[in-house]
This record gives sequence, structure tokens and C-alpha cells, in this order.
Amino acid sequence: MDCAKWASKDINIKYERRDNRNGYKAGALKHGMMHNDIKQCNYLAIFDADFQPEPDYLQRTIPFLIHNPELALVQARWRFVNVNTCLLTRMQEMSLNYHFMAEQQSGSTRHAFFGFNGTAGVWRIAAMEEAGGWKDRTTVEDMDLAVRVGLLGWKFVFINELSMQCVQSFSQNVKSELPSQFKAFRFQQHRWSCGPANLFRKMTMEIIHNKRVKIWKKVYVIYSFFFLRKIIVHFFTFFFYCVILPTSVFLPEVKIFELVNYIRSFYHHHLKCHCQSKVIVCTHAHRSFYLVVFWVIFENVMAMHGTKGTFIGLFEGGRVNEWVVTKKSGEALKTELLPESRKPRYGFFERVNPKEMIMGIYILCCAYYDFAFGNAFLYVYLCMQATAFLISGVGFVGT
Repeated sequence: MDCAKWASKDINIKYERRDNRNGYKAGALKHGMMHNDIKQCNYLAIFDADFQPEPDYLQRTIPFLIHNPELALVQARWRFVNVNTCLLTRMQEMSLNYHFMAEQQSGSTRHAFFGFNGTAGVWRIAAMEEAGGWKDRTTVEDMDLAVRVGLLGWKFVFINELSMQCVQSFSQNVKSELPSQFKAFRFQQHRWSCGPANLFRKMTMEIIHNKRVKIWKKVYVIYSFFFLRKIIVHFFTFFFYCVILPTSVFLPEVKIFELVNYIRSFYHHHLKCHCQSKVIVCTHAHRSFYLVVFWVIFENVMAMHGTKGTFIGLFEGGRVNEWVVTKKSGEALKTELLPESRKPRYGFFERVNPKEMIMGIYILCCAYYDFAFGNAFLYVYLCMQATAFLISGVGFVGT
């Protein structure tokens, strides 16, 4: 094993496994922090099993923490090794590019709060301990810790690549892998939407009653970070684009464009920044620009699962603390020691997703009705959206 090889060179390295899954990832991190070796350290680097940092990753990140005592976290950007595997991985790359650029890079540049991604980051242990350490009350222990640390006044920094030349010689990105199977991607998205909603439920009163936090920071975290970005964004995307717009074809007295203006005026600042950021991301990733339409309608499909996960998180439904390990093909950590596994074969009916099929059929009916009786050419969008739902419904997404 690699650990044994480095240990033979007098490197202080250990490999351990728990005999249970209590608390899932948060439980494992809490268990690791109890070791005496950790108490002698000032910084903690975290990597998921499918992540590969560059050899000089610590040499590039630790100086930020050494020379900036108010800094708690250095977060690196992810780079994906299997982007071109299928259309599903291309869509995920575009979504995560939006997350890194519009939320984390912009937040770091403005010295504003942004969340920890759960991996590819280095923490100052003193900041973690001041905030209470890891908690396993939700499936987003990374966001939980980041919010508590940020509320105490600690600052975060996000490292992005400096130039294309830098990527060739040295990349501050960390190589990782995207799920290439639709079912695995759905489980991941459920956790990423359910966890923040559940954390919002559990932390709101805690934030309000925290006398150490300034009122403006409380408003920012509760309203902007949680309510708008983690709750409303799923509801708005799904219900407006997949329910209200299709249903409007049966109600000719409803002026859909006036409705859009009302909603835009209500969420003016957030929606404006949201749309501008997406355009910037798509323009920046010019090699994927032709996929913008596919990306938008696919995001609308996934908003259905985001909405479902958000409801479960807010009302603590039966799957609120469900943790399913995201299945990946192993491209990021493939070695000659591991035999190549066979790809599982699923029958047609095992691939069918009823929720997507129902939504696809409904939107398709709305498209046909608008084509026959409408005059707003809305059926063009509805046909594309219905096709996206139906393709996802029969499982022809991913590998």
C-alpha cells in the first residue's frame, strides 16, 4: 500500500478505517480529530477518496494560513478527469463552473462568506475548534462547519487557476471525478439539496439568538445564503419553468410575460446577478457554449429533485439523513492494482424514472395544446423541456 511505502521512508503517515458508519462523513471526521497526532497539528487538509491533489498542493496553500492569522480556510477549485465521458458529465461541469465562479470566486474576491466544498481544502484547526468542530446533525457537515466558522468572523479564500499556462506547469486545482450515471447523480443532488434545507431549519434560530454575530451578517446568512440560494432557487426553477409556464397555455387570460416581470421585480437583485453569472460562466467556457440550451433545460429537470429534497429537508422527511455514497467509475484513482470492474447492465424497466415520465408527458400535452390553440410560440420551449424529461425518464442519460 502507498501508506506503507511512505511509512518505510520515515514519513509520519497512518491509514485507518472505522468499524461503523455512525454519523457518516461527519462521524468519520470527528473520529479522526480525536487522535493525539491531530492535537499536535495546526492545519487540516481534507480530500475525498476520488480526489488527487497536486504534489505541491500544501506548499501552495499553507502559506496563506501562515501569513494571514484571520484566515480559517483555503479552498481549491476542482478539476474533472472525466468531463468528456458523456453529456451528463458536461452538464455537471457547467453547473459546477457556475458554482465556483459566481459563488466562491466572487465571494472570495469580495471578502464575503462562501461555503466549504467538503474536500480539497485546508482548515485552521483553531478556527474549527472555536466553532465547535464537526457536527453530524445533517448530511452537509461541510456547510455546517463553514457557516459556524464564518459567523465568528473568520475569513475564507478560494484559489482559482491563474492562467492557462499555469494549468500546464502547475494547477491549483484538485483532480476529481464526476458521477457518470444518472441514478448516482440523482442521489448526489438529493443530498446537496436536502442537507442545506435541513441545516437552514436547524440553524435559523441558532443564528438569530447568537449575540456574537452582527445583525447584518445574520440577515445575509439567513436570507441570501440559505433562503434565496438554497431554498427559493429550487422552488422557483421547478414550479415556474416546469409547472406555471406549461399550465399557462390553458389560461389565455394570464399574461405570462407580465408574470415574469412581477417575479423579476420581487427578486430583482438576486435574479439579475444569477442570470449574469450564468452568462459569464457560459461565455468563459466557450468550448461548451453550444450546450447552453441543453444545460438550461437539464437544470430544470434536476430542479424537480432539488425541490423534493428541499421539502424533505425543511420538514425532516424520512430520507432527510440518508447518505448514499455517490457511485463513480474510478477514473480519478484508477491503478494497475485494481482490476477493471464490469459495467452493470440494467433492463429498460429498471432504468425508467416515473416522476420524470409524468412531468414529460404533462409538458408535452401542454406543448401540443399551445401549438394547436396558442399564439405565443411557447410550444417550442415546451417541446424541448418535455423531451429532456422524457429522455431522463427512460434513463438514457449518462453512461
